[in-house]
Amino acid sequence: MIEALSNFHFIRPAWLLLLPLAWLVWWYWQRLSDPLRGWRAQMDPELLEALAVGGDSSRRGPGRLLLIAWLLAGIIVAGPTWQLERNPFTDESVPLMILLKADISMDTPDPAPSRQERAHLKIADIAEVRQGQPLGLIAYAGTAHLVLPPTKDTSVVAQMAAEISPDIMPVAGDRLDLAIKMAGEALGSEGAGGRLLVITDSVGADPKAIRDAQEAAGELPVHFLVINHPDSSDLETLRSVAKGLKAPVQELTPDDADVRAITRAAARVPGRGAGDSKARWQEAGYWLTPALALMVAGSFRRTNRRNEEKE
Repeated sequence: MIEALSNFHFIRPAWLLLLPLAWLVWWYWQRLSDPLRGWRAQMDPELLEALAVGGDSSRRGPGRLLLIAWLLAGIIVAGPTWQLERNPFTDESVPLMILLKADISMDTPDPAPSRQERAHLKIADIAEVRQGQPLGLIAYAGTAHLVLPPTKDTSVVAQMAAEISPDIMPVAGDRLDLAIKMAGEALGSEGAGGRLLVITDSVGADPKAIRDAQEAAGELPVHFLVINHPDSSDLETLRSVAKGLKAPVQELTPDDADVRAITRAAARVPGRGAGDSKARWQEAGYWLTPALALMVAGSFRRTNRRNEEKE
């Protein structure tokens, strides 16, 4: 909901300039069509209202409805929108590169059975949700290693991730900066950009080195999935690093809420906005057309009724 409000705008905002003009035309028309306008300058308003048959409500009601219809039509033509429209002729699936920490700390049995096992299960869930969408994998500890470049065969990613453990890493440590640098190189060679998902229990690398690696990787968006106890002291350091990267931090959940949040974020095309020639904003003004149609139909009904009364 918050994202929709932040993205809300008009595709053709210049048409909104006609709204004040429509109000001025309506106001002037109301004055010209007022059968009592000559008497208003000669009589007390309260006396005139008492002597007039039917008052102003029967005249102003249809006029106000017409004004609302004009304003509504102007808003519809201006093209209100808040979400991008998927182009059916292009593949806009955003590659997601998983950066999986495989240091000895990931063998800690909190949460059970171990942090590494929990990470494997979450990767399997992500691979299931992202079937047919590019998914890659990098394992890191004191060094970083490309396990799989982005592939649409996500089941292979899940299988390879299940084989990763601290035992197969050549050097212990926590060099997230090297993993981000490698991800930038892998995604850069694909030429499609992408997003990074860091699955870790903590961050021990130099925050400046991590930030520099992200800049060198072309400011790739980063998302953290924390495999750790919510009260862990490591979370404060991790959140500080994430803040420097402008990266959201997703805590581990017993259900699939964390996976759904991550896959929703990964589905957004980074760098797409109203000024991007490849982006197409979805028209939402048509939701207002039924209300406009009802107003127009109601005005015809009132006009016919008045004609019948005159006859």
